[in-house]
Amino acid sequence: MGASIASGSYDVDTMIVIPCTVGALASIAGGLCDDLVSRSADVMLKEGRKLILCVRDTPFNRIHLENMLRAQAAGAVIMPVVPSFYDKPKTIDQIVTQYVCRVLAQAGLPQDKMFRWTGSAAGKRSES
Repeated sequence: MGASIASGSYDVDTMIVIPCTVGALASIAGGLCDDLVSRSADVMLKEGRKLILCVRDTPFNRIHLENMLRAQAAGAVIMPVVPSFYDKPKTIDQIVTQYVCRVLAQAGLPQDKMFRWTGSAAGKRSES
């Protein structure tokens, strides 16, 4: 694990694991550090930096849910790969774009293409 991101001295403020398998989630939640992803995620947590886990596997069993709770309690953001439909997407590309924008917004990056709820009952999608 000679990669820079596996060290707390590496200057990075956010890590996104996408997709995050339930196996990777288990390693991260258990602090195993047995590969580069889990070691780097452990560094993010120990340094108090943002770690976003985009868990892909469903349905969740009790072990998966407990691992999500454990990782969240340690400081991770749990963001399952679940599409949103409140913006009334018309294409698969719009569904994917909205999810990716939401993940990147969690990382603190501005997202011009992200649908944002305005409080209107119509919930119209803006075409950017």
